[in-house]
Amino acid sequence: MSGPQRQVDGLLLQSGTLLRDALGRLNETGLGILLHVDASGRFLQTVTDGDIRRLLIAGLTLDSPIDHVRDSTSITAPDGIGDEAALALMDRHSIDQLPLLDGAGRVVGLYLRRDLATRIFLSAPHMSGDEMDFVRQAFESNWIAPLGPNVDAFEREVAAATGVASAAALSSGTAAIHLALILLGVGAGDRVLCSSFTFAASANPILYQAAEPIFVDSEDGSWNMCPVALERALEECRREGHMPKAVIIVDLYGQPADYDRLLPICDRYGVPVIEDAAESLGSTLRGRSCGSFGRVGIFSFNGNKIITTSGGGMLVADDPEITAHARKLATQAREDVPWYEHVELGFNYRMSNVLAGIGRGQIARLEERVAARRAVFDRYREALADVESFVWMPEFAGSQSNRWLTTATLADGLDPGDLIADLAKLDIEARHVWKPMHMQPIFAGCRYVTAGGNRDVAADIFSRGLCLPSGSSMTAAQVDRVAEALRTAVARARRANRVA
Repeated sequence: MSGPQRQVDGLLLQSGTLLRDALGRLNETGLGILLHVDASGRFLQTVTDGDIRRLLIAGLTLDSPIDHVRDSTSITAPDGIGDEAALALMDRHSIDQLPLLDGAGRVVGLYLRRDLATRIFLSAPHMSGDEMDFVRQAFESNWIAPLGPNVDAFEREVAAATGVASAAALSSGTAAIHLALILLGVGAGDRVLCSSFTFAASANPILYQAAEPIFVDSEDGSWNMCPVALERALEECRREGHMPKAVIIVDLYGQPADYDRLLPICDRYGVPVIEDAAESLGSTLRGRSCGSFGRVGIFSFNGNKIITTSGGGMLVADDPEITAHARKLATQAREDVPWYEHVELGFNYRMSNVLAGIGRGQIARLEERVAARRAVFDRYREALADVESFVWMPEFAGSQSNRWLTTATLADGLDPGDLIADLAKLDIEARHVWKPMHMQPIFAGCRYVTAGGNRDVAADIFSRGLCLPSGSSMTAAQVDRVAEALRTAVARARRANRVA
């Protein structure tokens, strides 16, 4: 018997077996399934505790024979089908058990999903193996406290990889946005424009500073901030005599925003840009790296990001004075005197030397990680090219996304939640796209500016958007497994829609 097939001797039920005895066998085996066979051992049907429960509800007793079970839909496979083909067959039929039959129809083995299917996560961390060398150095030197050689080196390496002059390693991307707002002078009552279609961490620091967020809609061509909506928002603020102190532009899911159009608008109104490139390390626009377009840029190294330090972030800038001030504020704003003296409000936002070691092992593989995630995206698109329901996240001319997550919108009125639920049954993690900030209860009442007309682009993408497993360590077989599961889920949803 090849692969993780189960022995079946204790699972076989002869015709005439009482329901009472079948229940006892189910309790003994703990597998949730028995196999009903005839006198010569030929397979008749699967029997589950649910089948027995339905018979009892229908009025049969525990002394009734198992032959009353009527299941004409049992799926089987020939012996020797192989692990991958067996799992694909179970995925196709949304079943968790697959009896194997010989040429005479006798049961010779059983596949269980739990023995075959490793869970496919949305964006699992991908370790290179080099991380331990830097972590070991931290332990051997006893440099476990925050800061240290790994932190300094990681800052230099990220700055070099993204083409900026300087960087400050921090505890999270959220901390980096918070410090960026402080460094740009944002305080109570000030206004900050922010992409609406993003994760809450982009906008929450605006509230930390008791400032007023004004959210800006997306455009179809990038899913990022719409230049038309941005100019409308800035013009409204100008007319009101209350200009924003900053604009937070997000590079969503690895896709650069259209800075060729956005930055001239911000320059014309004299408002500095914070580039939230938390999801976009390794992405480029006309050969220039994400994170380098704003007065300040930020990255995240959370566990699901393309490069991870377990938890962490980075603030980058071409002005070394900005990053130097960020380091000071992130280290409790201690003054450079022999005692602990504080003139400014400080924070405990610095990255540890151990976590920076993990980052150093990761950043050296950045190009490989980007190539791997782009390959995942391409394989999905090719595998599902004939399924018209998927409209993949765009990548406009001159931009290159790191494809941190493979994302798409659904056509035909399909509900992303239905597909997510179907994939979850197969141990595949998928998610909705970010719910826009202007739709979040915490930001109720905040101003939201669109390009005009009746269409809310961000809300429309949210209603139809889907994120698929995209980790750089995914195998081709895993991508194919997800694609086939999606194909089946879409066909099922279409049938249900037609019936409805």
